[in-house]
Amino acid sequence: MPDLNQHLHHKQFFYEAAYKLAASNNRQLATRFKSLYHDDAQWRGSHPLNEMQGTDAILESVWRPLLKSFPDLERRDLIIIGGSFEGRDYVAAMGHFCGTFRKNWLTIPANGQPIYIRYGEVHEFTDGKISQSSCLWDVMDVIRQAGFWPIAPSTGTEGMWPGPITADGIVLHATDESESAASIAQTLAMHKSLGDYNDKDQLGREGLLNMSQKKFWHPNMMWYGPSGIGTSRGLQGFVDYHQLPFRIAFPNRKGGAQITKKSKGGHYIRVGDGKYSVTGGWPSVRAMHLGGNFLGTAPTGREVTMRVMDFYLHHEGLIRENWVPIDIINLLLQMDVDVFDRLQPAFNRGSVP
Repeated sequence: MPDLNQHLHHKQFFYEAAYKLAASNNRQLATRFKSLYHDDAQWRGSHPLNEMQGTDAILESVWRPLLKSFPDLERRDLIIIGGSFEGRDYVAAMGHFCGTFRKNWLTIPANGQPIYIRYGEVHEFTDGKISQSSCLWDVMDVIRQAGFWPIAPSTGTEGMWPGPITADGIVLHATDESESAASIAQTLAMHKSLGDYNDKDQLGREGLLNMSQKKFWHPNMMWYGPSGIGTSRGLQGFVDYHQLPFRIAFPNRKGGAQITKKSKGGHYIRVGDGKYSVTGGWPSVRAMHLGGNFLGTAPTGREVTMRVMDFYLHHEGLIRENWVPIDIINLLLQMDVDVFDRLQPAFNRGSVP
């Protein structure tokens, strides 16, 4: 049986320690970071940060550059949930960092204005500290806010993600085990409906609107996609502005439980916590890129993988909201679009050699 007190402690500890970490000055940073992480912790993040091991590497490659670029950084969590999966204990978070963009970050030119860095994060705890972090920070959205855009216009609506309509996403209290189990069961049943649908039948928009996924979604559902895709409302909006173009590009993609451990992917987390649930994989989707126009690209005919998380609010018996961090820049790189290479001329315009 999972240790519910341990889950609760980890959530409370992370909520307080992560807030302090983001607000650290250069003198405080190392001490606060090492109080939260094991020395040999693994960190996995959005491109171009990607993967690294050990607190020194994470500090020097991730946190010092971030705080140098955003010296007044603060963390604003919208969802904090946690639980156990396959014997591992997790805390998952969604929200935004906020800070004034004072110095270039990842070669993106600073604009001196407030920037919101959207994040989805999953942290594995071992013996009271983080042993592995998976952090999908929306770098594409930072590029957008800085005044640049490297691909076709988003089909959905760009902008900040709101918190849950129920305004109770910071779950630092004990939750009902049966409700938690029902939440993740509903999520996995919805995932199965997506996996069972055969894109090769070519039923188009009407097929997606009428297939079995519709019994899981609330009439006023919100689907919050990453920058490059954007947000949509209702099943019709989800189908028109994301799902149909996505499934044309990646017919019969495999995700979550359809990916075996042997093929290096699938879910590393499936957790329900009260009325919330979360899944994620590194990668959690494998697909053949066979159709065109998704993110403005031509089909490459290649297999691609996708780093994805899904946070869900279960409300009034249905899935009401779905926040979906995706490493879009990493996906585009596999589709022959190097966002940072494409943008360097614009980034460097007007600079003095």
